[in-house]
Amino acid sequence: MFDFETLRIIWWAILVFLVCGFAVLDGADFGIGILLPFLGKSDDERRVLLNTVGPTWEGSQTWLVTLGGISFGAWSLVYASFFSGLYTGLLVLLFALFLRPAGFDYRSKIADPRWRSAWDWALFVGGLVPATVLSLAAGNLIMGLPFQLDGDLRSLYSGGFWDLFQPFALLCAVTGVVLFTLHGAVLLHWRTEGELAKRALRVIRWSSPAFAIGFVLAGIWVGLGVDGYKIVSSVDPAAVTNPLAKTVDKAPGLWLDNYRHYPALLLAPLLSLLGAWLVVKLSSGRHHGAAFLVSSLIVIAAVVTAGGSMFPFMMPSSTHPSSSLTVWNASASQYTLQLLFAATVVLMPVVLAYTIWVYKVLRGKVTVEQIRSNEHTLY
Repeated sequence: MFDFETLRIIWWAILVFLVCGFAVLDGADFGIGILLPFLGKSDDERRVLLNTVGPTWEGSQTWLVTLGGISFGAWSLVYASFFSGLYTGLLVLLFALFLRPAGFDYRSKIADPRWRSAWDWALFVGGLVPATVLSLAAGNLIMGLPFQLDGDLRSLYSGGFWDLFQPFALLCAVTGVVLFTLHGAVLLHWRTEGELAKRALRVIRWSSPAFAIGFVLAGIWVGLGVDGYKIVSSVDPAAVTNPLAKTVDKAPGLWLDNYRHYPALLLAPLLSLLGAWLVVKLSSGRHHGAAFLVSSLIVIAAVVTAGGSMFPFMMPSSTHPSSSLTVWNASASQYTLQLLFAATVVLMPVVLAYTIWVYKVLRGKVTVEQIRSNEHTLY
């Protein structure tokens, strides 16, 4: 079995993989929820939008549950500090997610336009709010959160809910929402036809450059105005978990150090920007599958850009930098990581195979004619 240092890197990679999987699969669902009240000009068209993700949205959302479970098992200190510190924000996220199953299941139960319009806006909130909260949380993680660990490694958070709305974090939130909107529009362009597909293409054409602009501005801000973090004391990557056994400095530009030491990381932001240009070309040329793959690549590259910039930090502390949680000092025990890894090796391929199979079986266009001929079986 792997040594402790290697296991920690593997579990950091698994965490990034799960974040990417959730962002790609559920991110498209969020984007379609955001677009629902605006692209669908009639009730039938809005039902078409809903049914593009109707058979898969529940499976996509389970990636968030898996992400929470993995965090609890493999990165318990990160889980405890993050969920307790951002408790209010995560409750807002949870309540917004509650609207999605209710909206999908109850929207078409009654033919009253007011009833259906209310659920359409509920599904809009169920897409916009999670996209905003998660992107806002990512921005605050890059900036660092105001917490410290006491001698018993209990996390004491000194910030409040409204403190999360810092200018840089708001830029990340807007950029993230635009990215999810782009991703959802690419899927809609693939799975719809006629006027709906044309409207989705128009969204792709403005959201792609909008994302690229936000992404570049965030990168410049990280390089010039956002404090990065760096471990300046010696670190034993295989040592017993103790987040306080290190010294950390913070200064603007330190998040760019990894790009100097590992130039291959530059591929991530470059792929995001290249993908933002390419997805418009592919969508305009009606290369739908390739466009969705590129759109997914943009999402993955954006996540890897943030994770690669911060490595080995997972949850930096803005008020007590030495309390920052990193890959080397926030994991569960070696035995726990080994046990979880054995289970993951068995179960993860099954989950991936099932996900691929579902999307393969349910591929194809969703049309107004299908909606009208399956009035009582589709959303």
